[in-house]
This record gives sequence, structure tokens and C-alpha cells, in this order.
Amino acid sequence: MTMTAKQEKLAALFKAATVIPVLTIERLEDAVPLARALVAGGVRTLEVTLRTPVAADAAKAMISEVPEAIVGIGTILNPADLARAEALGAKFGISPGGTPDLLKAAAGSALPFAPGIATASELMQALAFGFDLAKFFPAEQAGGIKGLRALGGPFPNVRFCPTGGVGEANAATWLAEPNVLAVGGSWLCPTAEVKAGNWAGITAICQRTLKSLKAG
Repeated sequence: MTMTAKQEKLAALFKAATVIPVLTIERLEDAVPLARALVAGGVRTLEVTLRTPVAADAAKAMISEVPEAIVGIGTILNPADLARAEALGAKFGISPGGTPDLLKAAAGSALPFAPGIATASELMQALAFGFDLAKFFPAEQAGGIKGLRALGGPFPNVRFCPTGGVGEANAATWLAEPNVLAVGGSWLCPTAEVKAGNWAGITAICQRTLKSLKAG
């Protein structure tokens, strides 16, 4: 698959998703019921971050037991993480930033990938490797919507998935920006609800969020 084809595949996936929950899973036994709760709420595209010891196994369980879910891997920090994501059968990869080594590996990988950027220089580096779809992170701390609009001036063809400070209250505002395909965040699956096993509550949050975004 060409670089352009990979980027367009990821763009279509993000656009269809609208909202991508960022999942930091502490207990393996939560993985499958959490994925099912999100899917039941209409949220199928999931980012499992490599931030915990059970993350890879959690993603593997979701992929094998919840086929309706589109599982990607986040917090990819280096080529080894990227290789793990591919081996797990992830549908996409996301990083909080981008080193030349990681960008080179991702450009040569079959995995659709969105590198994280916060500045014009970081975006230029991503573009040099062929990435015109990026994660804007940390979105609010990196200038918020004004910062995103500023990047849109010199880089009008770049598309973004803002993450970091995005929540139910401001998701619609971010999604109204013409260069935003989707937003990412953890508000769809609050830690307290996951710990309590309140899967119906998580489904309800997803349904409420999607309903409010469609209404907007």
C-alpha cells in the first residue's frame, strides 16, 4: 500500500469514527467488557495506549473477542512499539510525537499511522516522511483551536485528530474546524466507571456524546 493510500485509509477511518476513546487499561479483565460497552454505545474505533503492562494483551483480547471494534494502538514511542502494534493486528497506530527513527519505520510499515505534533517544525518533519494526517497533541496545551488554526495557514492540506484537553463540553467545537477529522479523549470511559465495572454507564456516555454531536 502506498503512503497516500495508507493516509487516506486512516482519514476515512477517523472521519467515520468522529470520536476516538483513548483507553489506558489497568486490568486485563476490563478489556473485553469495556470494548463491548463502547461498541454498544456506537463507538467502534478504539485507541488502546501502550501505557500499562497489560496493554498489549488487552488489545489482543479486544481484537479477538470484539470483532465489531476497530482497535488501534496508541502511545507508540519507537519502532519496537510500532512492530508490536502490527504483530497484534492493530488497524492503525498513533504516537504522541515523532522521532526520525519512528517516522521512518512508520512510513515503511503497512500500518496506517498518525504521528503526534504540537509545533510547525514537528509537522514539517512529519510531512517530510509523507504524513499529512497528524494527531495534534496536547491540543489545549499546544494553543487550543487558535493554535490549530495557526497551523492551518501554512499547512492547509494537513488533517488532524486533536487529543489532550478535549472532552464532552468542547468536542463539537473542535470537530467544527474544517481540518479536524476526529477528536480523541478519555472522557467516554471515566476511570471510576471502568474500576466499578459500570459498563452500562459507559455505553450511556457514548450514546449521549454521539447524540449531542449529531445535534450540533
